[in-house]
Amino acid sequence: MGIFSKFFGALKKTKEIISKKISQIFVGELDDEFYEELEFVLVSSDISIEASSEIVENVKKLAKKEKIKTEEDFKKLLRKAMISILDIENRPTEYPLLYTIVGVNGVGKTTAIGKLAHYFKQNKKNVLLVAGDTFRAAASEQLTEWSKRAKVRIVKYNEGVDPGAVVFDGINSAIAKKDDVVLIDTAGRLHNKVGLMEELKKIAKIVAKEWNGNSENLLVIDATTGQNALTQVEMFNEILPLSGIILTKLDGSSKGGVVFAIAKKYGIPIKYVGVGEGLEDLEPFNAEDFVQNII
Repeated sequence: MGIFSKFFGALKKTKEIISKKISQIFVGELDDEFYEELEFVLVSSDISIEASSEIVENVKKLAKKEKIKTEEDFKKLLRKAMISILDIENRPTEYPLLYTIVGVNGVGKTTAIGKLAHYFKQNKKNVLLVAGDTFRAAASEQLTEWSKRAKVRIVKYNEGVDPGAVVFDGINSAIAKKDDVVLIDTAGRLHNKVGLMEELKKIAKIVAKEWNGNSENLLVIDATTGQNALTQVEMFNEILPLSGIILTKLDGSSKGGVVFAIAKKYGIPIKYVGVGEGLEDLEPFNAEDFVQNII
């Protein structure tokens, strides 16, 4: 099943909210009242007020210019306006590649790393997992299981070991083995923000010093979190510059509109999206496919 087909099921709730309500309010008269209702529909789908306002203003201008009369033509313009919000320049994937992956506990970070490892493995890349979350005993065990499922190497130590040491050894192991992709797991505890910040800053310094290839910082976001995801983006972006988002748990229970809020407020692209529980249910994000399955 392609990612387009997976989106169809995952975004069912969002599609019901937006598409059905547009059909209800579209009566051929595209007046101020209609656009006010349209903005309310978008905000109800977890699209932020700022992003919704920009989408509505853009589509309003286009609809007037092109003298739109039919619902289908209007939806085409709406799709175009929504895609433009998500049209953020994404750094090209160049190898060797290192991803430092961050996120709060419970968002599916370790699972996302395992699926990402499988994705790169399927694309004929040598992958190394680095168990940098030494705070939780279960984190290393979970990552070990994913390394077995994805059939990739892992560098790990016992609970309580300095995560910087694990990252240092992991990077040097990857360089020695000439791995194409390194995926670093990190702690996600929120109750000790100062400790978390210092830990991540130390990891970033080690990566900058030891790694000569392409490196990025990716934040894992739970799609069901809604607007609370913005707080997580802000917190982690303060600690280390984020280059992309991995959106997990995009299924029938999520609205998915938070991607527009993140793109509008922070200008951070969605790089990967998880649309199911299977090993292969994580793929590079495609804005056109995403919007096509909403409208």
